[in-house]
Amino acid sequence: MKLAVKRHFQKVDSILFEASERVGKLEEVVPRKPSEYFVSLCRNIIGQQLSGHAAHAVLGRFYGVFPRSSLRPKLLIAASEEQLRGIGMSWAKARYLKDLAQKVESREVRLSKLSSFSDEEVAQELMKVKGVGRWTAEMFLMFSLAREDVFSAGDLGLRRGMEKVYGASEISPEQAVSISASWSPYRSWGSRVLWKFLEI
Repeated sequence: MKLAVKRHFQKVDSILFEASERVGKLEEVVPRKPSEYFVSLCRNIIGQQLSGHAAHAVLGRFYGVFPRSSLRPKLLIAASEEQLRGIGMSWAKARYLKDLAQKVESREVRLSKLSSFSDEEVAQELMKVKGVGRWTAEMFLMFSLAREDVFSAGDLGLRRGMEKVYGASEISPEQAVSISASWSPYRSWGSRVLWKFLEI
């Protein structure tokens, strides 16, 4: 974790700072190249509402059929929903992937422009795709565009992490937003602390 981030947490939220000390090293997220955005979005869609283990298993089969190095929208457009379903994903996710591919290929969704968009503009662009909601857009902002000030109130893991860190019985999305406000401009770092804290 960058020194500036640690100092900020120490200043604005001593409890989160102590949690960050306990979780140990967090590497800086490096922005992905625009050529990698399509693969990242496929991964995000496949991983929706799945445990890490289940998502990893489905992704392994997906990349076995559609290797990352050659994965392009045209390949998914040509694939049948049955083929995608056979990899282990739901019918809904198969349709979402094909909708993503079709909208990227037609340039209705402009992946090459995303890095120049504001966070909200990125979210609105990505949510043109069926099955892509705010959570998926926020994960893309955090891990593909490496935006440092993103917090996903809809992420259950983050709220469970907050409950563990702050010793609370239940934290609502609204309370989570309020608690995380002071972390700005480093809410993405705070989120990563919470996720990792759940593992210890």
